[in-house]
Order: sequence, then C-alpha cells, then structure tokens
Amino acid sequence: MKYADNILGTIGNTPLVKLNSITKEVDALVLAKIETFNPGNSVKDRMAVKMIEDAEAEGKLKPGGIIIEGTSGNTGMGLALAAIVKGYKLICVINDKQSKEKIDILKAVGADVVVCPTNVEPSDPRSYYSVSKRLAEETPNSWYVNQYDNLSNTLAHYEQTGPEIWEQTRGNITHFVVGVGTGGTISGIGKYLKEKNPAIKVWGVDTYGSVFKKYHETGIFDENEIYPYITEGIGEDILPKNVDFSVIDGFTKVTDKDAAIFTRKLAREEGIFVGNSAGATIKGLLQLKEHFKKNDVVVVLFHDHGSRYVGKIFNDDWMRDRGFLEEKMKYASDLINNRLDKPLVTVKTEELISHAIDRMRKHDISQLPVTDISGFVGSVDESDLFKLYFESKNITDTSIKEVMKEPYPIVKKNTTIETISKLMNKDNKAVLVDLENGNYQIITKYDVVSSIY
Repeated sequence: MKYADNILGTIGNTPLVKLNSITKEVDALVLAKIETFNPGNSVKDRMAVKMIEDAEAEGKLKPGGIIIEGTSGNTGMGLALAAIVKGYKLICVINDKQSKEKIDILKAVGADVVVCPTNVEPSDPRSYYSVSKRLAEETPNSWYVNQYDNLSNTLAHYEQTGPEIWEQTRGNITHFVVGVGTGGTISGIGKYLKEKNPAIKVWGVDTYGSVFKKYHETGIFDENEIYPYITEGIGEDILPKNVDFSVIDGFTKVTDKDAAIFTRKLAREEGIFVGNSAGATIKGLLQLKEHFKKNDVVVVLFHDHGSRYVGKIFNDDWMRDRGFLEEKMKYASDLINNRLDKPLVTVKTEELISHAIDRMRKHDISQLPVTDISGFVGSVDESDLFKLYFESKNITDTSIKEVMKEPYPIVKKNTTIETISKLMNKDNKAVLVDLENGNYQIITKYDVVSSIY
C-alpha cells in the first residue's frame, strides 16, 4: 500500500502546468508552479513545517509548546497543520486587510486568531509585527516563528521547491518570476537555480505601496514609498532578512487593480483558481515580456488558492466598489445598479440646515435633493452648507428653502453617461434618475468620475 503517515507527508511535488491563453502574447514557454496542491493550499506549507522542525532541533520549540506568528493567513494555515500533527497550540496574529475567508480557515483548523489594524507603522504597538512579538514575550513556553527573519523560510525553498522546478524543467528553465513578500520563496528558489545555472534570471513582482523595487535599484529605504495597498501576499513596508537581493535580477510593480483583474482572468481563461498574488505575478510577467525570447522557459509560481478570496477578488460588488471591474458603463442605470434597493435621501423645504448637515454626515453624502408636497423643488450641496455654517453658526436654524438652489435635472435610466456629464457643472453637481415606479436615485459627479476610472 502507498500512503502518507500524516497530512504533512503530502507537502511538495506540486505540478508544473503550461499556461496557454493568458500568456499568448509572450513568445516563451510559460509554466506555472501551482502550490495550491499542497494540503494547506499554499506554498507556505513548505516553510511552515521546515521552520517548526528546525526550531524543534534547536530546542526553541518544546513539547506542548505554543507557536505564535504574525501572518497574512497562508503561513498560519501551514503552521496549523503542523501544530495539529505535532501537538502544539497556535496563535496567529493577522492584519485586518486579509480576507474573511483566511481568518475563518485559520479558526477552522484550531488556531486562535488576533486581528490587528493594517494602516499603522511596523513599530506601532498595535501592528501585527509588534503584537505577535509581545504575545511571544508574555506567553510561557511559546515560540515566535518570525517568518520574515527566520532563514529556515528560505532554506525550505532552497532544499525543496528549487530542486523540484529544476527537475521538472530538466534544467531548461531560463527565467523565474514570483511575487515577493517575506522573501523566502524567491530567495531560496533563486539561490538554488543560480547555483545550477548562473544565467537564469530571477524577477520579483512587487506592489505599489511597498519598498522592494526602489530599494533593490537604489539601496535606499524610502518611507515615501510606503502607503496602504489592497493586494495580499506580496510587498512589505520592512526589509525582511529572507529577502536576498543578491539573487534577484530585478523587480516590476503591479497595481492593485491589475492584480485583481488578472487573478480573475486566470480562473476564466486558464481554469486555474488561485489567489491575489498570482494575478499580480501574471501581470508582472506580461510587463516583462520583452525580456523573454522564443526558446526561453519561464516559470511563475502561484502561492495560494482562490477560495481565500471569494468574498473579495471573486465578488463583483467588492470589485465594482473599487473600480476594478472591467465593465463598460454606458447608461445611468449602470451607475446606480448597486443601490437600487436603497431609498433616495432627501430634505424638505421646511427642515433646517442643521437637519441637512446631519443627514449628509449620517449617510456620507454631499448632495441632497429638496422636496415639498409637489415633488423636487431644489437642491443643497455640502460645500455650500458648510461655507454658510462657518460664516454664521446661527445659520443652522434657517430653513432649507432659504438657501436651496435649483433642483437637479431628471433623466431616464437609459440616458448615456456622456449626456449626464454635460448636465453637470460648478453650479449643478448631480442629476436624478427616474426609475419609472415613483422612485428616484441620484448620480453625482463622483459617480461619473468613478465610472471613467
């Protein structure tokens, strides 16, 4: 009989699959190393087990111990599988940028999950770096994994993933392209491949808001490069010890929008259901296509599974809210589809300015149609009301009819966006859409600009 002694015995030996449709404009043969075939559905299974085994050998992790790690979700899953098999408790510290699916999966495999804010400095005591370190210091019989600086991360890929790729391509690989986060994957694989053939080029895919690309090119750690981004699994606002810049030939940066769009393209054009960083990697590959020749063999690595992004990347509403959907909006109906079930917020002529200001704050809106018993009779704009308020605080007790402007134009659902844009100017910042059932919705300048983006 042929079987694994436990689930950890199924890690590795993931397939290499040719990409056909999405890379048709690339002359080279493009092969994807699909790490979702690991039992935890990600490349992180490899290094999670390696880090635990090395910690055991060094006496850092003792029987019955508690494993503590800051993770974007995938490393936590690999650690959870090993913790179950080996009898450890796991505490995962995760930032609130990560998908709900990742958090739910970690809980499903027995991990305790602590969620921290994303938009804070790494040194901030609330950051997931700081919280995980503090928990490790405060918790008896615990071991802090620190995947960013734990070089067993890199070693796992040097010993396992790199040799697999070399063997699967029979040594014909010419380029390796992969997203960079902790740096273990690109550094371990890159080091192994370059030892086999120094001519192999290793490219990292970075995201806007991360420091890697500029640091690699200039040696400058530029804090101005750091700002919030949506793409998960790649990019950093620190320089992990696992990132060995000496084995990386270059970086290319990919936008959040392109990463999301190409993640969906992989599912629809190749039948490969993978995560956010895979979309970034493919877009990065296409940006580098001038570096590849006809007989080259380019290997990309897909980190994790698409099931962890169902509520985000594969959710049309989430994509649409961020302007990521590749859909052409042509008519008024296209701009209001996502709020047809929401009532139009209005203010009456006899209400006070204070009522309108409170309503704008509550609903986070800037324009309000004004009504009386006859219908729409005027409009008020946030900027106008606040200007009046700062000129005289007493103005809030004035009725709306004293300050309202002309009512917004009313258009049909099939009115084109071009026509709507012509109706808007400095004096008129919105239009109303007649839904033909006695209901109306509003389209603002912001809606029109968002549709263009």
